[in-house]
Amino acid sequence: MADWSNIVVAVAVGVVACVVLLGFANTIRGGGGSGERSQNLMRWRVGLQFLAILIIFTVLYFRK
Repeated sequence: MADWSNIVVAVAVGVVACVVLLGFANTIRGGGGSGERSQNLMRWRVGLQFLAILIIFTVLYFRK
């Protein structure tokens, strides 16, 4: 169980990290319409972080 659960947690954290990096790159680049895109990326980050936390807690629950 530990092998596949480690992969699932790593993927969840990696997806959140990608969205954070996209938001950071968007902030540095700036330009027109950048504020709306930054807002959308922030919403995605919050949702994906919530999902990642649920996945981590679920994995920890079933490991005990």
